[in-house]
Amino acid sequence: MAAPISRRSFLSTTAVATACGLGAKAVFACPTGVAGPTVEDTFALRRAGKKIPVIFDTDIGNDIDDTWALLMLLNSPELDVKLVASDHTNCTYRAKILAKMLEVCKRTDVPVGVGLKKGDERAAQSDWVVDYDLDSYAGEVYEDGVDAIIRTIRQSKDPITLIAVGPVTNLPEVLRRAPDVAEKARFVGMHGSVRKGYANSPKISPEWNVRADPPALQAVFAAPWEKTVTPLDTCGIVHLKDDRYAKVLGCQAPGTKALIENYRIWTKWHEAQDRKMPDPSQRSSTLYDTVAIYLGYSEDLVEMETHPLIVTDDGYTRIDAKGHPARCAMAWKDLGGFEQHLTERVTREG
Repeated sequence: MAAPISRRSFLSTTAVATACGLGAKAVFACPTGVAGPTVEDTFALRRAGKKIPVIFDTDIGNDIDDTWALLMLLNSPELDVKLVASDHTNCTYRAKILAKMLEVCKRTDVPVGVGLKKGDERAAQSDWVVDYDLDSYAGEVYEDGVDAIIRTIRQSKDPITLIAVGPVTNLPEVLRRAPDVAEKARFVGMHGSVRKGYANSPKISPEWNVRADPPALQAVFAAPWEKTVTPLDTCGIVHLKDDRYAKVLGCQAPGTKALIENYRIWTKWHEAQDRKMPDPSQRSSTLYDTVAIYLGYSEDLVEMETHPLIVTDDGYTRIDAKGHPARCAMAWKDLGGFEQHLTERVTREG
C-alpha cells in the first residue's frame, strides 16, 4: 500500500504542474518530495563500475566557461554523455559550437539537440563556427531538442543526471510535455547566489543563469526531482593561472587547443565592445560551469548543505521556508585540489 501524501508534499509535487501550465491533474506521486533518483542512487552506479549517464543543457557561446565545462564533461571517464542540448536563445548558433567541439574531440557518438529558441545571430564565439554547417555533423542532430531530452531520459536504463549550466529555458517545456521525466532524472545546475555574490562578495547577486529566465528555474525547482546546485558561493571563485594555466596553454590535445582558440575569439569579441577582459595568455576567466560538471560525479571537494530555496522574479535565490529543498555546494574543502583536478581533466588526451 502506498504511503499517504501529506498536504505539504502534495503542494510540492503539484507546483511544477502549475508553473508549467499543466493544471492540478498532473500530480506526481512523491510523498517525500523527490520522485526520482538521488545522488546516492547516481553515485552507486560508479561503485558498481558503471558510468553515470548525463545530459548536458547549456547556453554555450555566451560566457566561455560553458566551453571549458563541455571539454571537462567529455574528458570525464565517470560520465556517459547521452546528449548535449543548446538552451536559452540563439540555439542554432550554440548547437554549432557543440557539434564542432564534439567533432574536434572525436565524440560524434554524442547527439546534439537544438533548443526551443532557434537563431544563428552573431555572438561571442561566432568566428569559430562562421563556416560550420550544422547539417554536416557526423552524428545525430535533433531540431527538437526538448523532445530529445525527454526521449533520452525515458529510454535510459539507469538514472540520468541532467546537468544545466545556463538559463533553463528548455526545461519547463520538458516538464510540461513529460512530467514523468522527474522520476528518472536528477537535476544538477550552476545557478544562484546563496551567501556570496560575484567575486566572493558578501552581498548576494541575481546570478545570470537565474536572472535571464526566473520563471524557468522556478519551474525546475518546483519539479519533484532532486536538485543539486553550485551557486556563486563556490563556482564564482574558480580560476586557472600560473602553472596550471600554463599546462592548459601548452597542451596539444585537439580539444584543449580548440578551447583556447575559442577563449581568444571570445575575448576579442568583448574587447571590441570596450569590455575589460582577462588576458588569454596569462589566466582563465572565472570557470563557473565546471563545478556543475564535477558535481555530476563527485562531491568530495565541496561542503554540501541542503536549503529550501525560492527563486524570485528578479533573479535572486533566497533561503526561505516556503522554498523547495536544494542541495547546495556552499564552500570548498579544497579549492586548489579542484583547480588541479580541472587542469588534469581539460588537458586529458584520449
